[in-house]
Parts: sequence; C-alpha cells; structure tokens
Amino acid sequence: MAHDALDQRHCSFIGRRTLLKTAAVMAGATALAPFATGAQEDRDYGPDAPPVHYPDMDVVAVTPEFNKYIVGNSAITRLWTGGLWLEGPAWNAVGRYLLWSDIPNNVQLRWLEEDGHVSTFRTPSGNSNGNTFDWEGRQISCQHGNRQVVRYEHDGSVTILADTFDGQPFNSPNDAVVHPNGSIWFTDPPYGTQGVGGYEGNYGELLLDNAVYRIDPSGSVDMVSDELEAPNGLCFSPDYQQLYIVDTGASQRDIKVFDVVGEERLANVQQFTDMMVDGESVGPDSVRADIDGNIWATGGWIGYGFDGVHCFTPQGERIGHIRLPETTSNLVFGGPKRNRLMITASQSLYALYVNTLGAHIT
Repeated sequence: MAHDALDQRHCSFIGRRTLLKTAAVMAGATALAPFATGAQEDRDYGPDAPPVHYPDMDVVAVTPEFNKYIVGNSAITRLWTGGLWLEGPAWNAVGRYLLWSDIPNNVQLRWLEEDGHVSTFRTPSGNSNGNTFDWEGRQISCQHGNRQVVRYEHDGSVTILADTFDGQPFNSPNDAVVHPNGSIWFTDPPYGTQGVGGYEGNYGELLLDNAVYRIDPSGSVDMVSDELEAPNGLCFSPDYQQLYIVDTGASQRDIKVFDVVGEERLANVQQFTDMMVDGESVGPDSVRADIDGNIWATGGWIGYGFDGVHCFTPQGERIGHIRLPETTSNLVFGGPKRNRLMITASQSLYALYVNTLGAHIT
C-alpha cells in the first residue's frame, strides 16, 4: 500500500517559516508552563468553553527536541464525552472516520470527520477493546467478551481469526497490529476476565499464560513471547524491525522493545522506558510510532501533570507531554494526513494536530 502522506512532512496548519517562529515562542512558553498549572488544571473542555490562548500550554516540550513537533496554532480539543471506559481508536482513511470501543457498554462508536457526528457503530461489540484495519481495509477487533480476535469482512460477515491456543481459550485479547506481510500480532492479558472497566467478566478459569501471539496469513496462531507480565498495547517501529509492547503487570509498568526476526518471531527484549516521570510511575497503556521513530505513549492513573500522552525518542528519551484531565488509555494518528492524534481517555475522546505523521496506516 502506498503511503503518499509520508512525503508530506510539513503538512500541518502553518508553513515552515511560521513553524520556526512558533518553535521559538514555544520554547519560552514551555519555561512558563509550570506557573500556569492551576489555570490549566481547571481548564474547561465543554462545548461552551472559552477559546484557548495559543500556544496551548498543555502541550509541553520537556526538552527542546519536542518543539519541532508542536503546531503552535492547534489546541487540544475534546471531540466527545459520555463513555464509561474508552479504548481502541482506529482511523479509517477511506471513510474518514474514527471508531473506538466503549468496553463496559459493549459498543463501538464512530466519529465522522465531516461534521463531528458521533453514533453507535456496532452493538453488541463483544466488549471489544483494541481495533485496527488490515492492509485490505478490513476491521480487526480484539473482543474481551468472546475471548477472540475477529475480522469484519467487506460483505459484513465476521471471521474468527483466533479464539484458542493449544486447545485452550484466550484470556482476553487486548490490542492488535498488522504487518505488511498480512500477519496480525496481538496481546492477551487477563483484564477482560477480571471485570476491568465496569463490567463483569463472563467466562471462567484462565488456562493460558499472559502472552503475545502472531496470526499467520495461513491462519495458524503462534505464541511469540510470554516474557511480559501483562502485555497490553503494542506497535511496530516504522521499518517493522522492532515491536514495542506495553507491560502493565503489577510489578512491571513499563514499555519493552523486541527485535522482529524474520518477520515471524521476537528476540532480544529490552526495557525501552520505565515510564517514571518526576518520581512517579505513570501507568502506560498504548503506543504508536511516528515517521521519525518517536514513540507516543499514553499514561494515566496518577493525575493532572502526569496523565496524557508522552513522547519518547527512538532512544527512549522523554521529550514531550500532552497533558490531559483524564486517565489516558489509547491513541492513534488519524486524519487524512495522519497528523492528528486521536486519543481515548477514560470517558472522552480528544484530538490534537502535531507536526509529524503516523508511521503506519492505523
């Protein structure tokens, strides 16, 4: 699949010259950000909220390296609120819509770019969590309630891609990503069976270790790693040579990185970041890569000033923070140019334009 947008590096609202000026302004704004903490913490995101003064002081350059990714005349926008626990945002480029899961309410919702209209996309959803699209434009969903990974075909039928391993049911498939060779990689922690998100798990004993799996184009399913305590969100590097996986176990709240060997297996696991911010362990959930290899990770369960989206260089240095007023779950690069972060945060959906592009189709 051609990725024409990848060559359109400077595709945000402002031109190159304006961007350079904005970066200089942002450098100063970042230094002042701590003094505005109280006002920003009380920020009104409702439909009648007053305009945000540019640059948005909740888009924070932790180091000067992040300034080039800030669009100075773009503010964090709350697109929708009213869910119980939202995850799994996935951007459909053809339909120009975002879909996501409200896990406890057992529905998938859809936001239309055309007019911002939000409607129920699919109900019931199998208490779906992660969603994505494959290279043929078909939706892939990880269903907690049915303990399976499914694909929605172009004719509307549903194909079960994976529901057992070694004859045992999965725990609760959580998040999935697709590889250009047609394989689908997904994580299987226990959270759906524990009733996390406000609904009761509707299935019995866990018979499999928490693990990461790969669905081959032939249909076979292989375990590629059982080294993480509770594998959660995951994403490939831009060249598909590495796989980043969030570990949300009781003793491991961090992000790991593996080498992808032969497009079929994982090796050489290392810690990418410990997600420690100012002495606090920020709970990660989801990760996405941009075309520069930066990793954008959601974080939460601490409070304002910690929750939101954190940006890391390919070397694991934290350079930026998008502060949000809710525990932040998942994210995806959306919009026609894949330069708009679409973020689910417990009850709400947020968006922010950034001066980079998502590395992958969704």
